[in-house]
Amino acid sequence: MQAQAVAEPIRYPPGDLAIWVFILAELAAFGAFFGAYAFTRMQHVELFNHFQATLDRDAALINTFALITSSYFVVRAVASIRDNNSQGCVRWLMAALVMGALFLIVKAQEYAHHIDEGIRLSTNTFYMFYLSLTFFHFMHVIMGMVILAAVAVKAKRGGYSATEHTGVETGASYWHMVDLVWLILFPLVYVMK
Repeated sequence: MQAQAVAEPIRYPPGDLAIWVFILAELAAFGAFFGAYAFTRMQHVELFNHFQATLDRDAALINTFALITSSYFVVRAVASIRDNNSQGCVRWLMAALVMGALFLIVKAQEYAHHIDEGIRLSTNTFYMFYLSLTFFHFMHVIMGMVILAAVAVKAKRGGYSATEHTGVETGASYWHMVDLVWLILFPLVYVMK
């Protein structure tokens, strides 16, 4: 008869405490950026409304779907490892990475279109904020994908279990922060008038 693993108690906040310090610092940076955007927008409403209309909202909606779906997959990965299912955890993490890659591809196509149109940081105030904010987020998506890939590799090697899965929760926490930032960035930059 095989002994059953006793699941690690669920801690709040989940994951390593250090990631939460990092997440709070990142959210503060994005918050300052969002505040500067909103303040500047109030000073140049017509300019922002005009150039906001040039953005590809369909691409932004696809990216919103990709990140929300990827966050769901990460939730499933955490649930799988809590059930001591390492392979299920790996599969869900890989699915999340596919959705992250979709986000990067769609965003890169948006950037390529803007570059072809001659748009740069110096084009105007709106594009300076749009390009800076979205590229800052883009880099966080890449970092999140690196973290999730590292967690998936360790999970595939049996490095996590129902009794020790702090690393999975840590990676998931960071990924959810990336998703949360997009859920603020998307309406702020693409929709709000």
